[in-house]
Amino acid sequence: MRVAVIENMKSTPLGSLGLALAEAKAEIEHFYPWIDGKLPAGIADHDALVVLGGEQNAIDDANYPYLPGLAQLMRDFAEADKAVLGICLGAQILARAYGAENQLNAGLEFGWHSVSKSEDGHADPLLSDLEADFTTFQWHSDTFTLPQGATRLAVSELTQNQAFRIGRAAYGTQFHFEASASVIDSWKGEFAESIEQMEPGWHERYAALASAHAAASDATGLAIGRNWVRMIRAEVRSQPMVAGV
Repeated sequence: MRVAVIENMKSTPLGSLGLALAEAKAEIEHFYPWIDGKLPAGIADHDALVVLGGEQNAIDDANYPYLPGLAQLMRDFAEADKAVLGICLGAQILARAYGAENQLNAGLEFGWHSVSKSEDGHADPLLSDLEADFTTFQWHSDTFTLPQGATRLAVSELTQNQAFRIGRAAYGTQFHFEASASVIDSWKGEFAESIEQMEPGWHERYAALASAHAAASDATGLAIGRNWVRMIRAEVRSQPMVAGV
């Protein structure tokens, strides 16, 4: 299977999702439109699409002119029944693609938090094998309204649309399920000043917070990653014939 991964800023590793893709022996092609504006030319060369998080908002077209094209690309993949996964900013862009309202600075969620499955989330293959309330990592202040025709799968105390599905396998998760303990540890160092501004004293509490929540969050993240990877329908691509000798 071939998976296109769209990065929207530096230091957004695949984490737990990367482990699940590696287990499936997926071939990953990375795109960096925040640097060069380049996106996949279409949907034909990839079986699935992942759009990761970023510091920009989902409607900042003036500074990131590739965003409308990325929203359309996500919709094109989804409407071709190919698996799509938007994480944080990626979820906000997917919501935009289907006409939802992007709500900026709606409320900060940062750190390990509890998320609850909706009634539909209990039956959905992305989340069905998780506990009713599960721990995952958050880092956002923007959110969105639920797109028309989408199914809400998870909520939190602050944010009503923590996860949703459109069609068979187009998913958005506001939370960073991919952020394993090692990813968060790297973010802690690289974005130390920003984190201190958002959550004063978080660095001093970090060891205790990680001890209490990281293992459960990692298990949740890997489970979600594996569940989504199972939804990828790899197309059989013809190989050039090799003449016999």
